Amino acid sequence: MEINKKNKVVITTILIVILIIIYIIYLLANNAEIINTSEIDLNDAIYNNEQEENINNSVNTENSVENDFNVNELNQYQENEIVIHITGEVKREGIVYLQKGDRIINAIAKAGGETKNADLSQVNLAYELQDGQKIYIPNKNEKVENYIISDNNTSIVNDNESQEETKETIININTADESELDTLPGIGPSIAKKIITYRNENGSFNTIEDIKNVSGIGDAKFEEIKKYITV
Repeated sequence: MEINKKNKVVITTILIVILIIIYIIYLLANNAEIINTSEIDLNDAIYNNEQEENINNSVNTENSVENDFNVNELNQYQENEIVIHITGEVKREGIVYLQKGDRIINAIAKAGGETKNADLSQVNLAYELQDGQKIYIPNKNEKVENYIISDNNTSIVNDNESQEETKETIININTADESELDTLPGIGPSIAKKIITYRNENGSFNTIEDIKNVSGIGDAKFEEIKKYITV
């Protein structure tokens, strides 16, 4: 009987030890799995961050290329094109992009053409446009005088004809006599004589800006006359 009791104690002890060992192995296995899972999650996080950084770099590169393209496109526009605002009896009112040297007829075509109510007889279709101008195409029930507005809101009434007249009235300050110089805004007989005296003493003007060397002609007066003079 005593032997049986001892055997029971031994067996019980062995079973307890085995259970403890199994429990320890279980714990170690779970910890290892947790560690592996953490490493995987960390690796995934690093990978995702790298992917996101690559995407951001790619987007930044695309934006940089796009910005460079926009700058190049703008420079090309400044060199080769003009922008015109056209309203009135055209099929698509708004902004149109034209080549330098284009005329009102080109602007109308870019705007989809004229409407059936347009009165093109009031418009000089051959007028050469400048950047920033606004054009109004009238209808048959109205009479307009000013159908072109420049970029500084100045109305142009007689378009090309008025331009030709202006060209004819430009004065060459190297050859004009006193009476011609006297017609310039702000230039009376006294300053006209000074211009001729200066010209006789110093020779011809090389540029129109040289006229400011004449006594009585400063920056303000030069701004008044510069568009009416040439050399």
